[in-house]
Formats: sequence, C-alpha cells, structure tokens
Amino acid sequence: MKTLFVKEYEQKRDWYVIDAAGKPLGRVAAKAASVVRGKNKSTFTPNQAMGDFVVIINADKVVVTGNKEEGKLYRHYTGYVGGLREYSFAKLLAKKPTGPLTRTIAGMLPNGRLGRKMMDSVKIYAGSDYPQKAQNPKPLEV
Repeated sequence: MKTLFVKEYEQKRDWYVIDAAGKPLGRVAAKAASVVRGKNKSTFTPNQAMGDFVVIINADKVVVTGNKEEGKLYRHYTGYVGGLREYSFAKLLAKKPTGPLTRTIAGMLPNGRLGRKMMDSVKIYAGSDYPQKAQNPKPLEV
C-alpha cells in the first residue's frame, strides 16, 4: 500500500467563522491556528498550507483573565537605538483592535514563509460585519 499525498491545489478548503466576543484570547487563537494549519483534517501534512480559511469577528471583544489586561506586554523593536516599544494588552487593543489576536495566532503558526502563507488564510475583524459572507462560512465553536 502506498502513501497518498494530496497536493495543495487538490485540497478542498472550507470557510469557518468564529465569534470571539467574550471568549478567552488563547482559546480563540489556538482553535483558529489549528484549523488554519489543517490539523482537523485526515490529510494533514506539516510542510503544506492545506488548512481551511478562518474569519474571526468581534476581535475587539476578546477577553483575558486575571490582571493580564495591564500586565501582559507586547514588545517590538524599531531597529534604532532605544527603539524598544512596549504596549499593554489594553493599549494595543485600543490602538489596533485586531492586534492581540493577530499576534497570538501568528505566534502559534510556523515561522517563515509557510507561516506567513497560513496567516493569509486568517481574516480578523473588530466588528460583527465581514465581507466573506458569500463563501457561506460555517460557525466554529470555541
């Protein structure tokens, strides 16, 4: 018996929608990352982007537990001397409502070009309206 390898263009990719309102940040991100990677399929291959598309709505209403709202810090370096920038979860959410969820999901995907390609399959919106309604996404519970 030979192993069957499914090519990326032969794979049927579905659309899912996750409502993040009132749900924990990590659980929403973990579920989305798993579906985008394709781990919910029997044809999962770690070196191919064969996962499904995920639309996340109400990303600005995602919650964190404990004192993480002020204690969790997001950092990035500008490249200049003294250019380390720090934002708390609350400040990043106020500045860019989809920022924490985007960074969390990207951290759960592979590093490199495969992970960047997988991030193209994730659509994150701050409100409850999204333009991918024509794809008839199925609701995905977290």
